[in-house]
Amino acid sequence: MIGIRSVVFDVGETLLDDTREWMAWADWLGVPSHTMSALVGAVVAQGRDNADALRLIRPGLDVAAERRAREAAGRGEQISEADLYPDVRPALAELRRRGLWVGIAGNQTARAAELLRALALPVDAVATSGEWSVAKPAPEFFARLIEWAPGAPEEIVYVGDHPANDIHPAKVAGLRAVLLRRGPLGYLAAEDPAATAAADWRVDSLADLPGLLSPR
Repeated sequence: MIGIRSVVFDVGETLLDDTREWMAWADWLGVPSHTMSALVGAVVAQGRDNADALRLIRPGLDVAAERRAREAAGRGEQISEADLYPDVRPALAELRRRGLWVGIAGNQTARAAELLRALALPVDAVATSGEWSVAKPAPEFFARLIEWAPGAPEEIVYVGDHPANDIHPAKVAGLRAVLLRRGPLGYLAAEDPAATAAADWRVDSLADLPGLLSPR
């Protein structure tokens, strides 16, 4: 085991089950839920941005503008306790109990950051790309993360399910990386030799983390 000071988590399909949000988009765009699920799976398998699933339904869709329209209509994004995977709270709490600084930083809106903070998760800080005005996989996102989380880059672990957004750019930035085998991308990545080779660890559950990460 190596000394670690901070553990930072991605959000979608790492901490949150995204089912509710995708079904909300299906309802908003007027397509069946199974159509939305199939399109999300298709763009993920092709290595495309998840939002491309929405643009396949409505070509040229401005996702940010459509999000604002949903909010204005009282049908904006929601995050509740029910959206958390069952291993989230216990794993975060145990990591903090062991003396690690725990953060959440992902590609979400500023509104999502507010909703996450309202859950009062056992973490030290929450940030999103919407607040930082830079999104993964941009190197600037990880540079900001390194300024934000305590420790040198090699003392910071980033946990996520997305090879292109999480694992590879985290490693380029000098961080340690955990590939979580969860969600469409996580399961696909687990079969990708490049992704598994890049990750320092591969886990099937966040419950595995406390036993792997040792505080400095």
